[in-house]
Amino acid sequence: MTHSSTVLASLVKEKLGTAIIGCKIANGEVTIELLVDHLLNVSKCLRDDPDFSFEQLIDVCGVDYSTYGEADWSTSETVSSTGFSRGVERRQLKTSDDSHTTDLTVVYHLLSVSNNRRIRLRVFVDGNPPIVPSVVAIWPSSNWFEREAFDLFGILFDGHPDLRRILTDYGFVGHPFRKDFPLSGHVETRYDPEKQRVVYEPVSIEPRTLVPRVIRHDHRYEDGDDA
Repeated sequence: MTHSSTVLASLVKEKLGTAIIGCKIANGEVTIELLVDHLLNVSKCLRDDPDFSFEQLIDVCGVDYSTYGEADWSTSETVSSTGFSRGVERRQLKTSDDSHTTDLTVVYHLLSVSNNRRIRLRVFVDGNPPIVPSVVAIWPSSNWFEREAFDLFGILFDGHPDLRRILTDYGFVGHPFRKDFPLSGHVETRYDPEKQRVVYEPVSIEPRTLVPRVIRHDHRYEDGDDA
């Protein structure tokens, strides 16, 4: 924990008060947690207040917490002879004590060039469909980032000037970064020589969890005196 991050966290708590529901310091960086209703007011304050001056938005991304704390495999006892391509059942790894109460979260990374500081916003999203106010009017660089989060997570950004898919095609169904979206997808494509065109069919791959090949003992990673 650095002195600058401690000072920033104190300023956040003093000036934003009840507009936020949490303020944490991890790895020397401050993370603010807030509900969606306060996003625009908090964002404007962080940009315009001289004590903050976060004039640059460097990233916006979505996070799906729906399977947070679960593990597909345990590799602590896996060896190369038995642990490769062995299907397993998902199990509970740990119980989360995090403060999030919804599955989807939007994360904003901000930079203050004038004060040489960084800060992170975590906004909890609820509803079906999940809707968050767009911050394009505050930080224009969020335009493409919000389109990406919409495309991959299905989060709608209210007020965005051109909210369209940006990575998947226009006919794509679903949002591939959602945890309930299968890794192999819902459809597969192939060229049909009789129809002389590409056809879409239900995916034929049966999804299952595989344990990766793990080599536990390797002399290159063992402690010892150099020869």
